Amino acid sequence: MTLADARPTASELISDAQRADYEANGYLCLPDFVGADWLDELRAVTTEFIEASRAETTPGKVFDLEPTHTADAPRLRRLISPVDQHPTYARFTFEGPPAQLAAALLGGPVRYHHSKLNFKWSDGGEEVKWHQDIQFWPHTDFTPLTIGVYLSDVDPEMSPMGVLPGSHLGSLYDLYGSDGSWAGAMSDDDAAGLDLDAMEYLGGPAGSVTVHNCCMVHGSMPNNSPRPRPLLLQTYSALESYPIANCGVNGVTGRNGGRICGGEATQELTIEGRAMHVAPDWSRKGPPTIFGSQQKDD
Repeated sequence: MTLADARPTASELISDAQRADYEANGYLCLPDFVGADWLDELRAVTTEFIEASRAETTPGKVFDLEPTHTADAPRLRRLISPVDQHPTYARFTFEGPPAQLAAALLGGPVRYHHSKLNFKWSDGGEEVKWHQDIQFWPHTDFTPLTIGVYLSDVDPEMSPMGVLPGSHLGSLYDLYGSDGSWAGAMSDDDAAGLDLDAMEYLGGPAGSVTVHNCCMVHGSMPNNSPRPRPLLLQTYSALESYPIANCGVNGVTGRNGGRICGGEATQELTIEGRAMHVAPDWSRKGPPTIFGSQQKDD
């Protein structure tokens, strides 16, 4: 049996009602979606990285550290691009439940964009202010979605991610500060206009999955509980969706950015209603010359 044969069907992963709910509200929360075997693997590898972080004193290409991080008391903000750091994360992201769920929601093979593991450490793990994702990494459409996996049980005290239902269909906010510099968050005036009573906070037992559309307004409060809140995140888009170069983090998302999960690239693209079959992806091996391509069959 091939890996593709072993994958569950879309209807086995998610119901029509859940898919419609995602389209209407821009998010899902699926308790216990990831099984114990995967969780055991992911937590074991994550513990290895936490131990390795004790040797680090400043943020770098692997770890983003809180200012008070020490060898005796690690305080991690983020493990950067987990898929590039360990094969377990890569297998999970490219072949496991998140890729399968993304394909079920987006209707076929998907294009991976990036991954990260946000820890939101105990006793004051930092706030993530209200924002939308698409401004950080614009694409040619609004299909990108981010799938998060809680590696530990998450209760309200741990400040789970909050989302504003339906906001993915509304305004795209300016995430620059009043001084013109990038702030990565909505302005105080824009945030004051949000209906905070309508926010849904997506907690659940370990293995629970969150899904949110790239235009969803979301954020989280500081984690003042005595427990870290590790959330493994991976972003995918529809197969015909492409990141726009020279904007935000596009182009610096790791060597696997653009990888196709669950199928092959068709190189079909439609822009302003005009369809075309575009050239192969030569980003990793370099393009041939036009002369060689045109005359190879002569």
